[in-house]
Amino acid sequence: MFYSIFQKYLESTDIPGRHLMDFITFRAGIAFALALLLALVFGQTVIHRLQKMQIGEDIRDLGLAGQMEKKGTPTMGGIIIILSILIPCLLIGNLSNIYMSLMLIATVWMGTIGFLDDYRKIKFHNKDGLKGKYKVAGQVGLGLIVGLSMWFSPQIVMSENDEVMNLDRHETEIVHSPIMEKTPQTTIPFVKNHNFNYEWLTKWMPSEEAAETAGWIAFVIIVIFVVTAVSNGANLTDGLDGLCAGTSAIIAVALLIMAYLSGNLIYSGYLNIMYIPGSEEMVVYGAAFVGALVGFLWYNAFPAQVFMGDTGSLMLGGVIAVFAILIRKELLIPLLCLIFFIEDLSVMLQVAYFKHTKKRYGEGRRIFKMTPLHHHFQKDAPAGSMVLWKYPRIPMPEPRIVVRFWIVGILLAVLTFVTLKIR
Repeated sequence: MFYSIFQKYLESTDIPGRHLMDFITFRAGIAFALALLLALVFGQTVIHRLQKMQIGEDIRDLGLAGQMEKKGTPTMGGIIIILSILIPCLLIGNLSNIYMSLMLIATVWMGTIGFLDDYRKIKFHNKDGLKGKYKVAGQVGLGLIVGLSMWFSPQIVMSENDEVMNLDRHETEIVHSPIMEKTPQTTIPFVKNHNFNYEWLTKWMPSEEAAETAGWIAFVIIVIFVVTAVSNGANLTDGLDGLCAGTSAIIAVALLIMAYLSGNLIYSGYLNIMYIPGSEEMVVYGAAFVGALVGFLWYNAFPAQVFMGDTGSLMLGGVIAVFAILIRKELLIPLLCLIFFIEDLSVMLQVAYFKHTKKRYGEGRRIFKMTPLHHHFQKDAPAGSMVLWKYPRIPMPEPRIVVRFWIVGILLAVLTFVTLKIR
């Protein structure tokens, strides 16, 4: 709103500071500060409201230290995060920008799915909440919206980067094509030019037009898979106070920086990555996203006064996935979001191994003491227990587990940036 007012009414005036809204860094700073303040100021109000409505977490006794003390803690705190993101973006974001619009749609879309899931758990005392098929349908729906928008929207284009030899200086230079292309191209690590085109998977098709269409279809399928996988991974990671919020904030900072670099012709040339005009607006969204998470951590850090619930965790994963896809960095997600994927993988491996050993030995055995993986470090390993990985035998305090996961997340974010220079 304020961005539109500045652009429409103040651009041609002599009022001091009239051009401030033109600077991405200024608007990003305001978005971060405003989101942080909103989360801090209104967070307590939302918590009191949730307590008054008796919207508390129903905790099952799984033998984890301090677990039952959390019973009755208000959940659905993801509402705090969502409002703290939406208000700054609506006030100072460029709402005509397709990237900002898609991020806001992703926030509301996944937040609604998570809200319905939490509502069913609380209203009907159903620990499973929304049926899995409906969650997946919602995630697939968001993937289709994002993938098809990138396919058909004329605003979403990119400029391919290439190396050329400067004969005067006898050195190579990075040059971006002046032609803005609509292509299903993405960044891939450890490759010299960092670019991978999904159309290369369909070059075998009889015509160029058919190959192009099939390439975009392959891209949309990848988008759906990424949105679903990252959203579910974030949902599983939300099991300890501050774990999902802190990990998501670290990932968001890395994506925010990448969006700034991709939307800047000079910096994208220096790093030899594709230039995506308009994507710099996502820096404003990313700043609000990080500010909201930092503010939420004020109440969610151990011992938590509120849990984000699926309202927050499903939204966080979905937003992170869409953010990475829009700046063409979805193939970096396996490294950047490795914590989410390990949490996902730990559950799948545990279930598969248990079923296999039960069928073979008549008694199910486990790889981990408990899954998702973060609970493994909370649980003890009694002598004689049928668990492959028993470290640590003595349970770790919850804050130590969370901080160590954060440290791993920071390391993964740094390594993700390193891949942009390893070729």
